[in-house]
Order: sequence, then structure tokens, then C-alpha cells
Amino acid sequence: MIELYAAATPNGRRAAIGLEEAGLPYRLHRLELSAGQHRTPEFLRLNPNGKIPVLSEPDEALVLAESGAILIYLAERSGMLLPPAGPRRFATLQWLFFQVGSVGPMSGQYNHFRRRTPRDIYAFERYQSEVLRILGVMETALKDREFLAGEFSVADIALVPWLRALQRWEMSFSTFPGLVAWYQRVLHRPAVQRGFKVLEVE
Repeated sequence: MIELYAAATPNGRRAAIGLEEAGLPYRLHRLELSAGQHRTPEFLRLNPNGKIPVLSEPDEALVLAESGAILIYLAERSGMLLPPAGPRRFATLQWLFFQVGSVGPMSGQYNHFRRRTPRDIYAFERYQSEVLRILGVMETALKDREFLAGEFSVADIALVPWLRALQRWEMSFSTFPGLVAWYQRVLHRPAVQRGFKVLEVE
């Protein structure tokens, strides 16, 4: 059985959503990052980088870190969420890597400087502006389609937890109507809701 080691972060949530959407059975190990559970010798044997999520599948002798790689693995293992070949496959991967290279890092820096006291105004405004620019890129793409790569895919799974985090971090995207419609469309999927819920603290 698949073992998922994750926490209630955007990257942990997207791994859980990926499993729920793929319909694959798994056992969840919820880690408390504030307690340092991702730095224990046991966890570092799974991922020496000390980051979540990690997916382990002992029957396949597989231990996989990095949530983007996990999403690709789940898609290929299930035969869902990522076209097997052709232009749509690469369009999907383009949006997945857009999240990995742009949305995640810039959003994380925005939140870091949002919380910092006293606030570094230059750094905060720099990352706030960059996040808004990135959201505008998504808005442009979503003007003529329901999902980022045309059909629901790992690209949407990768991005929706970061949009939810930005919303909680006081970033408004109400001026992007296509993005708002996409966000609500993805959030209403039952598997997405399960993926969010499974990592919530009771």
C-alpha cells in the first residue's frame, strides 16, 4: 500500500488531493512540522532533505519526495490526470512546472515577508507584486478554458492548495474573475475536498 507522509501545507495537501483524485488506497502519516517530526532520523532516512511530502510504496521499492514528482507518479500509476503523450501532456507539465518554479516560491516569500515584524516594506511589496503578476498569467489562460490545461489534471491539483493558502494569507484575487471561477470549480470536486480534509487537525 502507498504510504503518504505529509502535513497541512500546500505541498502536503496537493499530494493528498492527488491520491484522492487518482482513487488509490493509501495510509496517511500526518507530521507535525512544529514538533520537528520531519527532522527525525526515521524521516530523514526517507528524505534526507527533511521536506514533506514523501510517498513510499514498499511493494514497488519506491520512496519519492518532491510533490511535483509525486503527482506525475500518481497520474502515470493510475492512468489519470495527465495525458500519456502529445501536446496536452506537455501543456499540463508546463503548468505543473509553473507552480513549482513560480507560484510556490513567490507565494512562500510573500507570506514570509507578510508575517515579518517589523515589516520589510520593499521585500513585501516586491513579492506581493510578483504574486499578483503570476495570478494574472493564470487569469489570461483561464479566460477560454475551464481548467489550466483544458481538462482537469495534475496542474490544477498542484495549484489549488496555493490559491487557498494565498486567500488565507490576505491575498485577494477577486479582480481575476476567470481565476475565481476556476478556483471554485476545483474546490467543489469531492476528491479535492477529501484531500484537504484528510490533513486538517481534528
